[in-house]
Amino acid sequence: MQKAGKPSIQSLLLEEIAADLAARNERPYRAKQIANWIYEKRVTSFDAMSDLPLELRKQLAEVFEFHQLEIIRILGSKDTTRKFLFRLADSNLIESVLIPASPSLYGATSDRRTICVSTQVGCAYGCKFCASGLDGFSRNLEVGEIVQQLLAVEKESGEKIDNVVFMGMGEPLANFANVVRAIQIINAPWGMEIGARHITVSTSGLAPQIRQLADQPLQSRLAISLHGATDEVRNRIMPVNRKYDLNALLSACDYYASRKKQRIYFEYILIADVNDAEEQAHLLAAHARRLGAKVNLIPYNTVEGLEWSRPSRARQERFLSILHEHGTVATLRREKGHDIDAACGQLRLQTKRTEERAAT
Repeated sequence: MQKAGKPSIQSLLLEEIAADLAARNERPYRAKQIANWIYEKRVTSFDAMSDLPLELRKQLAEVFEFHQLEIIRILGSKDTTRKFLFRLADSNLIESVLIPASPSLYGATSDRRTICVSTQVGCAYGCKFCASGLDGFSRNLEVGEIVQQLLAVEKESGEKIDNVVFMGMGEPLANFANVVRAIQIINAPWGMEIGARHITVSTSGLAPQIRQLADQPLQSRLAISLHGATDEVRNRIMPVNRKYDLNALLSACDYYASRKKQRIYFEYILIADVNDAEEQAHLLAAHARRLGAKVNLIPYNTVEGLEWSRPSRARQERFLSILHEHGTVATLRREKGHDIDAACGQLRLQTKRTEERAAT
């Protein structure tokens, strides 16, 4: 468990900073000054906030702290994807990935930079093809730890992030409150000012939380890690389906679509002889048509210790062609970062031994 400590200033919304200052009889504009120091000037201490009164800086330092992530290792892929291994204050390790532009990543054709952020240390949902849950679940990430992944990657890379996907380690909707608050900070004009349509939240199928997300005044995108068009297939590879079956999941998606204007995305990892049959393609097309969803097909990325493999290129293309025959908007994802275990499904809970290897 994470050690109790002072709350992180990076976990607060602007109005909460203002409320704290009001209790100190400070003027309201000080809140924007503080936010500007954190998200525009990127300082990591109250001492650096030179336009704040010295006494106020001391008071804030007594009550709040800055979440800071220590970079243990950066791996670079031949396709310029970079994977960051971070150590948290309690010595837990997480991974984030900076992904270059791809013409098949949600239709992107620009030179935008996408960051894939983690929301938990490990994962409790145990999808059979995914590395993130192999070593179990430790804890949720705090808001500041989520936001700090963006700040740290931008600082280290010198590049502006303009697209965020909550698809790293963990199930984002199992850390619902912290993820929603992080999105608010990432999206806010006083925060990181990344447009809501450039923020995507992924879920393996937590139907109640999908409905909760639909009721939030956020316009971020929703991606469903579907990976099977029938309960039989999803039950085999996604334990969450035994609690929230396909009918419950699609019903929640119906509700989400009725409340939001943007398109839902289906993420579908193609696994040889598991979910790549033509029947699955026809049924997947029907599900996508029901919701007006776009399908992102992702050839399986190998994970050490797991038995799965990707279908042949011809089989991938046949699956895609069936979707297109039904009029489904679908793309076959070009892999990014596979050679550094940074591709979809390859991020995993890191151990002390991993850290020691990284340092050598």
